[in-house]
Order: sequence, then C-alpha cells, then structure tokens
Amino acid sequence: MKASSAKFAIGQVVRHRVFDFRGLIFDVDPEFDNTEEWWLSIPEEVRPRKDQPFYHLFAENAETEYIAYVSEQNLLLDDSSEPLRNPMIPELFVRDPSGGYRAKPILSH
Repeated sequence: MKASSAKFAIGQVVRHRVFDFRGLIFDVDPEFDNTEEWWLSIPEEVRPRKDQPFYHLFAENAETEYIAYVSEQNLLLDDSSEPLRNPMIPELFVRDPSGGYRAKPILSH
C-alpha cells in the first residue's frame, strides 16, 4: 500500500461527512494503524480504504465528548469557528484569537 499525503493537519477542526460530529485533529497516521477487529467492525458497504490517512480526533457530538479515529475520505473542514468543548483539548492546544487551535509548546527537562 502506498500512503498518500494528509489533506488535514494537527490543530484543524473537522466534521464527519456522514455522522453528526466534529473534532480537533491531534494526530495523523499516514495509513490505517488500528486493529483488524476495529476495521472489521465497520459494515463492509461503508468501510473506508486502509491506504489513506487516518486522523485521531478530540471529537464531540450533541451528547458527549470522546476520541475518534476517522479516515480522510470521511472528513470535511469545519469552518464554523464554533469553539469545541472536549475537555482534553486545553491539555494540548490553545485557541488563538482567530478562533483556530494551535499546539502548546512541549516542555522537556
């Protein structure tokens, strides 16, 4: 399998193309990197290809916040500029005045 270049970047807000949720990208896999069990749990008629970027999201819908793993083909850029409420976001990101998110600097000893 040949991995493609990622269309989205860490810190971007995206929404799912089919399901009603949005999220902040905090990591990117160049191609599928989850368990085969997870892969097979997706109904075959909607199962995405493995040879594309997959994104780790601090996700949320109307009811809850969670972490999602989503294929690039199922994501769209969210340009609503509405803030996200996922409580994990402030640990790694800051919101800039423009309404976007940027990663916090990493501290090390």
